Amino acid sequence: MKEGEKMQLQLALDDISMGEAFQLLDQVSDYIDIAEAGTPFLMKYGMEAVHKIRNRYPSLKVLCDGKIMDAGVCEAELALQAGADYVTVLAVTDDQTIRDVVSTCQKYGGKTAADMICVENLKERATELEKLGVDVITVHTGVDQQALGRTPLGDLKALRACVSRAQLAVAGGIRSSTLGEYLEYEPEIIIVGGGIVRADDPADEAKRLAEKIHRWEKQQDEC
Repeated sequence: MKEGEKMQLQLALDDISMGEAFQLLDQVSDYIDIAEAGTPFLMKYGMEAVHKIRNRYPSLKVLCDGKIMDAGVCEAELALQAGADYVTVLAVTDDQTIRDVVSTCQKYGGKTAADMICVENLKERATELEKLGVDVITVHTGVDQQALGRTPLGDLKALRACVSRAQLAVAGGIRSSTLGEYLEYEPEIIIVGGGIVRADDPADEAKRLAEKIHRWEKQQDEC
């Protein structure tokens, strides 16, 4: 992490209803920094999901996980006009689409997050993405790969060694019990979905995650 930066906690809202999402956000909004309208959530509710989260929780940043693969200007504009602060584009798409998303986000004052899911040569693509101007590179182990026992830890370690300008985000089965393994590699954004959503006490789990992050940051400041 760069000096002076604060690590952010992002809540991914995926397989959840709008009403459940608001109930959850009401409980955890004091502990998170970014509310993510996840892909399944967007497929169910469209940009209304982004718009409603933006209006109801003005203190939170909002990420629209549209996983853009084509029509970069059009799709990024839809998200940004709905109130998104971050827009995701798939790192496996062509460079022109990524350039279009980046330029559109810059026009609206938003940020581009490139999702590395299914990227084979992580280091090479990360270098290219930084040159293309993305703001965040997201290490992402999808739920299907998690079911096979894979975690994003190895990919995070590899990217931490080569990413110099962009922020690093990490997602894929993280919980308060495993958070320490990820903090070692200093990602700027920690993304948690099911770890909070399906916890017995979501507010307590979000608080635990936030407190662990704050304790770690304090320790780094004291070093």
